[in-house]
Amino acid sequence: MKAEIKGPWSRAETDRFLRDSTIPLRLACVGADGFPRVVSVWYLYRDECFHCVSQRTSQLVAILQKSDRVGFEVAPNEPPYHGVRGQGIADLGPDRDGETLTRLLHRYLGGTESRLGQWLLSRADDEVLITIRPQRLFTWDYRERMQ
Repeated sequence: MKAEIKGPWSRAETDRFLRDSTIPLRLACVGADGFPRVVSVWYLYRDECFHCVSQRTSQLVAILQKSDRVGFEVAPNEPPYHGVRGQGIADLGPDRDGETLTRLLHRYLGGTESRLGQWLLSRADDEVLITIRPQRLFTWDYRERMQ
């Protein structure tokens, strides 16, 4: 089932922005203490889902194991403001052979050769794949009126 989209962008414009943007996803979830958490994560957008990774022992994975409902935003910090917000369901699974982690390193670092890339790959066996299936998407675009 495709996510409902509201706002000025078409589905094609929304998908293109999410697919092409290298702005980290701000992922919101609620911790065991009832307080919201916002975590920035690298993502891939394909098949109308976000794909992220996190260490098996991270607080993010622990929170998502207890509640799969999330909010998210992909938007630049600088004006003119535009982007996508939404709500979705997070599924956890294995990142087989570090495939998603490797793709994320290429997307955000340009490859796996950096010291950070090598360090992250050295821990790949402990990565959990987080797949977020959007239920609702909200777009906004103030670029025209902010010029």
